[in-house]
Amino acid sequence: MMKATGIVRKVDELGRVVIPIELRRIMNIDVKDGLEIFVDSDRIILRKYEPSCIFTGETEDLVYFKGKLISRSIISELTELHASKKN
Repeated sequence: MMKATGIVRKVDELGRVVIPIELRRIMNIDVKDGLEIFVDSDRIILRKYEPSCIFTGETEDLVYFKGKLISRSIISELTELHASKKN
């Protein structure tokens, strides 16, 4: 749900917008954190980037496989599925 903050910021000549420190603290956004950018009709949405599994969306207990992040839980599920297909 969107809440109005009453905060208005201008875009500078390089296209940058400053996110107020109060909002960054509330959203736990630190210096150098990545932000994902989404577009939804007439809205631009920023969300703190958290790497996640490409299958489950989980953000914990991840490993890289061929350049993609996957969760260890999905590795177990895929291993079980593969074993059951052999029989």
